[in-house]
Amino acid sequence: MKKLVVIGAGMASGRLLEQLFEAAPGEWHVTLFNAEPRGNYNRLMLSPVLSGEKTYEQIVTHDADWYAAHGVDCRFGEPVVRIDRANRAVYSNAGGAPYDALVIATGSAPFIIPVPGRDLPGVVTYRDLEDTNAMIEAGVAGKDAVVIGGGLLGLEAAAGMAARGARVTVVHLMGHLMERQLDPAAGYLLQRDLERRGIKVHCKGATKAILGHGQAEAVLLEDGTVHPADLVCMAVGIRPEVRLANDAHLEVERGIVVDDALRTSDPHIFALGECVEHRGQVFGLVAPLYDQAKVLARTLLGEEAAFRPVQTATKLKVTGCDLFSAGDFAEGEGREDIVFRDPGRGIYKRLVLENDRIVGVVMYGDTADGNWFYGLMKDETDVGEMRDTLIFGPAFQGGAKLDPMAAVAALPPEAEICGCNGVCKGAITDAVLNGATTLEAVRACTKASGSCGTCTGLVEQVMKLTLGDGFVAPAPAGMCKCTDHSHEDVRRLIRSMGLKSIPAVMQELGWKTVGGCHSCRPALNYYLLAEYPLDYRDDRQSRFVNERNHANIQKDGTYSVVPRMWGGVTTPSELRAIADAAEKYAVPMVKVTGGQRIDLLGVKKEDLPHMWADLNAAGLVSGHAYSKGLRTVKTCVGSEFCRFGTQDSTGLGIRLEKLLWGSWTPHKVKLGVSGCPRNCAEATCKDVGVVCVDSGYQISVAGAAGMEVKETEPLATTPSEDEAVEIITAFVQLYREHARYLDRPYKWVAKVGLDWVREQIEDVPTRRALVERFEISQSVYRRDPWAEHSTTTETPKWAPLADLTLEAAE
Repeated sequence: MKKLVVIGAGMASGRLLEQLFEAAPGEWHVTLFNAEPRGNYNRLMLSPVLSGEKTYEQIVTHDADWYAAHGVDCRFGEPVVRIDRANRAVYSNAGGAPYDALVIATGSAPFIIPVPGRDLPGVVTYRDLEDTNAMIEAGVAGKDAVVIGGGLLGLEAAAGMAARGARVTVVHLMGHLMERQLDPAAGYLLQRDLERRGIKVHCKGATKAILGHGQAEAVLLEDGTVHPADLVCMAVGIRPEVRLANDAHLEVERGIVVDDALRTSDPHIFALGECVEHRGQVFGLVAPLYDQAKVLARTLLGEEAAFRPVQTATKLKVTGCDLFSAGDFAEGEGREDIVFRDPGRGIYKRLVLENDRIVGVVMYGDTADGNWFYGLMKDETDVGEMRDTLIFGPAFQGGAKLDPMAAVAALPPEAEICGCNGVCKGAITDAVLNGATTLEAVRACTKASGSCGTCTGLVEQVMKLTLGDGFVAPAPAGMCKCTDHSHEDVRRLIRSMGLKSIPAVMQELGWKTVGGCHSCRPALNYYLLAEYPLDYRDDRQSRFVNERNHANIQKDGTYSVVPRMWGGVTTPSELRAIADAAEKYAVPMVKVTGGQRIDLLGVKKEDLPHMWADLNAAGLVSGHAYSKGLRTVKTCVGSEFCRFGTQDSTGLGIRLEKLLWGSWTPHKVKLGVSGCPRNCAEATCKDVGVVCVDSGYQISVAGAAGMEVKETEPLATTPSEDEAVEIITAFVQLYREHARYLDRPYKWVAKVGLDWVREQIEDVPTRRALVERFEISQSVYRRDPWAEHSTTTETPKWAPLADLTLEAAE
């Protein structure tokens, strides 16, 4: 068996080994050296580890079992100190290893600005897990931290430390943040969002010195500004790590020089990753590194292969801010811009055109169409015919040749779909053909969309192309027969075009059916209500029959009436009022529901307003058992009575119900609060569940216990009841603002990814902004419809509407 030695256990070499073992298991015996005392992990996910969202164990790509299964001799924590080219061996301080082929994958090293004070304790870089742990161990909560460098790494470091409670300042040399990926307008929006999150930004700031006596204390800039700093993080850039190659007298310029087959100046030594230089170019993004791994695997197997770097798009998520850039967006002779701005929502899109072809794309805030624009740019598509509507994306184009799926269909099998995990279109297609017919199954097989989640929509499009009509996952489709626009497109266009009425939506978006239908009118009514709570007024005619009549219709045409019982708690006087109403209106059945309430079944329609008046008089309000809104908050007795209870689960449940009731949502929402892990309130199968423990509150979401049964997924843990309430309120508002109408939370979370949801909720300014928007909506819509329409007179002031038949859809 041939001997392969690999120096460096990073993402590029990890992908190489995957390719080798898959194509030719047993052909190579691999010895893997790594200076870090561990194997391959996803460095792209270090920022969630820094912020506390993830643990190291959650970002491991190859664990000990994986290496053992493939017979890899792991020499972790053993940096290689010498390469003996003559005898084909490498040496660490612990010993050597011979090779038939050697791969150098030493990556890059952080650049340290040569300023006074750079060696002071408290000055760190941000490149690997050790750097991340150093910042965590520094205990930054309540301290001042300065990040030098406003690129991606610097901003991720800043966001992570801010999430841990540090007062963070970013110092950036250039005029705007991330100048390599963003133009000044998008850079401004990014800076504005960071500052809203409590991160200070100082652009055009040149570092002169790091000040301190035995410890970093401040950063001095050339203009005389001094920023206090208990911790200084340098994130100004990286340089290829080439010291071993230099010592071995390999050809080195900026990086280790390689040919198209990734071979160095020594025919037995290869290199890949951030340490290489190919045709004068070095690489920092993961996509070309994975391409290198594929080429080198074929080279090592004796096949002809050539690395050809292609232009890549950059789609990033920085502290919850969506960014997309591709191509050249600099100004130039003969170029023109198409720009879309929505200042209120922080959305900016800019297309740079030259000779009716896209040559550059910059997007901020809404990047959903980024891949479509990128496809047009890469294929050099003539966009002249769609010039007037181009900026609105594929859903706004009319002809078949402008089908938004066309760009994905044209991609070759080797095209990168998931940049985080280096998954190509062909791998996804193969997984689908082998039985992975859901997004979750594809994710499990290929890891596509399993990291940052920004490629989820593209993965779904590949699945749809492969499965055709068999694709039943949540893919954009027309809302109904009245329009070809998907729910997502309609929500986006309502927002971007400022449409504030159902007639306006139908007119501007070209509705095919005058007045709409029973499918689209309720959805439009909800989207407008959620987007413009202060301007739009609920259209009762566009609601389902149950919501119009404020009670649940039964199969015999009678109704059920369910009074609200806060947290499942009632009083003798409320029970007497319910019993009196049941006798007065000859209710044939009184039943306890699964949500800890009492249901009066078989009420005649004409009796509804009178019954409501009687129940209102006793202090009972509508339980909204008929609504797309909060239904129940199921609780156990908690610490007040139960000997196992750790917190006041009943009190928390009542508090949540009184806060959330009356809020319209895309579908019904049910909560559960259990006072201990015994979970008597069944919190782990609700839309939102809270399990109280000694240390506080474990919040989980996206459960189901109806036609589909699904356990909730962990969202957050907090020691504070107030913070638990804030987190749950923010989650409900996030669901209100982004979910498709009639999607329960578990379906919505499956589409957008729980990681994305966590990002929004864990970012404190974003979370509080969500709570503020929820409170604005509640100020308009939290009221009791029974009180509005109840009557004690013989002629009810409430009457049914019959001009639009909308059946109940539960």
